[in-house]
Amino acid sequence: MASVVEYKGLKAGYHCGYCDSREGKASCGMWAHSMTVQDYQDLIDRGWRRSGKYVYKPVMNQTCCPQYTIRCRPLQFQPSKSHKKVLKKMLKFLAKGEIFRRNYEDEPMDSTMEDAVAGDFALINKLDIKCDLKRLSSDLKESLESEEKKKEKHSKKEPCNELTHSQAIEEKLGSGEPSHSIKVHTVPKPGKGADLNKPPCRKAKEIRKERKMLKLMQQNPAGEFEGFHAQGQAPSSFPPKAKSNQPKSLEDLIFESLPENASHKLEVRVVRSSPPSSQFKATFQESYQVYKRYQMVIHKDPPDKPTVSQFTRFLCSSPLEAENPPTGPECGYGSFHQQYWLDGKIIAVGVIDILPYCVSSVYLYYDPDYSFLSLGVYSALREIAFTRQLHEKTSQLSYYYMGFYIHSCPKMKYKGQYRPSDLLCPETYVWVPIEQCLPPLENSKYCRFNQDPEAVDQGRSKEPDRVRVFHKKAIMPYSVYKKHQKDPSEEATVLQYASLVGQVCSERMLLFRT
Repeated sequence: MASVVEYKGLKAGYHCGYCDSREGKASCGMWAHSMTVQDYQDLIDRGWRRSGKYVYKPVMNQTCCPQYTIRCRPLQFQPSKSHKKVLKKMLKFLAKGEIFRRNYEDEPMDSTMEDAVAGDFALINKLDIKCDLKRLSSDLKESLESEEKKKEKHSKKEPCNELTHSQAIEEKLGSGEPSHSIKVHTVPKPGKGADLNKPPCRKAKEIRKERKMLKLMQQNPAGEFEGFHAQGQAPSSFPPKAKSNQPKSLEDLIFESLPENASHKLEVRVVRSSPPSSQFKATFQESYQVYKRYQMVIHKDPPDKPTVSQFTRFLCSSPLEAENPPTGPECGYGSFHQQYWLDGKIIAVGVIDILPYCVSSVYLYYDPDYSFLSLGVYSALREIAFTRQLHEKTSQLSYYYMGFYIHSCPKMKYKGQYRPSDLLCPETYVWVPIEQCLPPLENSKYCRFNQDPEAVDQGRSKEPDRVRVFHKKAIMPYSVYKKHQKDPSEEATVLQYASLVGQVCSERMLLFRT
């Protein structure tokens, strides 16, 4: 199925949720009736972002708070000191029920939230989209069949509606997931002793552990110790498992084994939200209630504002087509909810898109009663680990997109703390390490990060006549469509659309025109 989009053009002078400017925000947007994951991947690599089925791109040199697409590189990621504190806090809570309550004003409200969404949503509601989707779908199907009747249909792999982080997966990542009562081998973990090839001073305790390990290896060279070593070894593309003189990896910290009498059990489930899986439908009401409380307590929404309809349109509806290619991740590509279950109830939900090259974080909401667990930071770290897990089967899937980085908004700058990370140049659409971007952002809200003055947007629209248009039940190139158009503004609209989506997407997606 081809992507079908309805371009709405420039919307300027509306409320900004970041700086609270009444008329400072400017963006271009389109309604996506349907979209392939490859098209959306290519669009977010040009600065686009979705809110439900509305896909928008800030006008960076006009908007009051420029929003730069940010991505983290999970394969090289090492948690910072503050990240480790959050992970240890969670482990202590799960193991012993310890609660650390303090003022969390210095932490982000959440890790994946877009505060401007309220403004965007008001805009979406004003668009008054009246297109008959059933008729559109039928017309498109008819047109595609006549256009591509010689093309063989690709047989789809049976979709996998749910992916639970099973014991096998968690053990593969390191040790047991805190939520499961997994029997752990009593043999010491490999690498706990100091490395003999590295002479820096070591504690007597470490030397004793090392001797014990060597003895075990001599006694049982091909037995239980070796089996545990292979099972517990981190994938080679990740930072190596911790030795005494190396920091623990993200997986070491997240999946540290818990005592059998642990106070709490945490389980993370990934359920497909669009089209809704049976697991998603079964948990819809519980998930919505968490969202409603989150919006009311954290964002001070009145009780009548976070409705089921708003929740569905904003966080459940998605234009992304579910795809399950054999070479893709086990759960397939598309839109999902990553549910955090504590002792049998949902306490947080991360809304994510799984795309060909990345996991893209859309939103996070959680039960305010568990704010003390810093669930925004914790969920971001879990999503980074999840990206690394997906990368094992699907090697090109190796980035974690965190939405927009807004340097001029203090509470959105925390996204830059997940290193290494890159920002997208708003003019040439190349990725630039964040360290190079921060100094110029101190002097100007809007910056071109590509330092080569001769560089241009390589993916720009060069042949607008090749834009695919869907008009009156027929698919045609723009060169044919424009011959029948008398409205002088139509050409400017189509050219603007082509320049923003780029040549590749303009030739692949269908631009719906009435």
